[in-house]
Amino acid sequence: MYAMAMQMDLDLLGRPGAQGAAMAAMDPRMPMDMPMARFGPLFAMWAIMMAAMMLPTLVPTLRSYEDLIVSANGSRAGCLGVLAGYFAVWVGFAAAITGVQLALLYGGVVDMLGIARSPLFAGGLLIAVGAFQFTRVKETCHGVCHSPMVYFLGHWRTGAVGGLRMGLGLGAFCVGCCWGFMALGFVGGVMNLAWMGLATLFMVIEKLPQIGHRVTRPMGVLLILGGLAVLAAPHLTGG
Repeated sequence: MYAMAMQMDLDLLGRPGAQGAAMAAMDPRMPMDMPMARFGPLFAMWAIMMAAMMLPTLVPTLRSYEDLIVSANGSRAGCLGVLAGYFAVWVGFAAAITGVQLALLYGGVVDMLGIARSPLFAGGLLIAVGAFQFTRVKETCHGVCHSPMVYFLGHWRTGAVGGLRMGLGLGAFCVGCCWGFMALGFVGGVMNLAWMGLATLFMVIEKLPQIGHRVTRPMGVLLILGGLAVLAAPHLTGG
């Protein structure tokens, strides 16, 4: 991801240099090869980023399965199945959000770097993701991600196939819990390593057994306030 960001003339905060700024302003319909306007390279970027962001959040789940290897009939094959199923769901989500980015790009909502062109869209997205933190869907999905052992005990299957089935289920709940933080890439920039790293850090904290359930709604409040600030900024500056 670092190499891709440098190639696009972005620094660690996602700020473009002269070449990056020129790239951001390009029309995706121009008759030239632009990787960020094609599904293949964009999907590869999202898939790599999903793996980099979600692997740290999977640690509590793997630790729970490791406990079941010791105390029950879990196996290494089952563990690999869980991993395969989990990442299969996230790769599917990477394909979906790639399609969303292309639609936003060709619709003029985001630029070639995946950054929102309008404060209205950026602020609205922040508010929407913040509001989602208070929903029943978020509570349910977060409950599974926060306590994977409960999920394992209620859906226990042995062997690689059983692990795959459980991994698919866990992955689906995880997407339901975390999709909003991925979508916020369109606010700070999908190639902004600091911004996406911050999103990863929060998702890790949200899944910690000791404090995860305490940070969900406060983060929602912060996101809503951030969205309101973005919406108010153009008016305050006379824009």
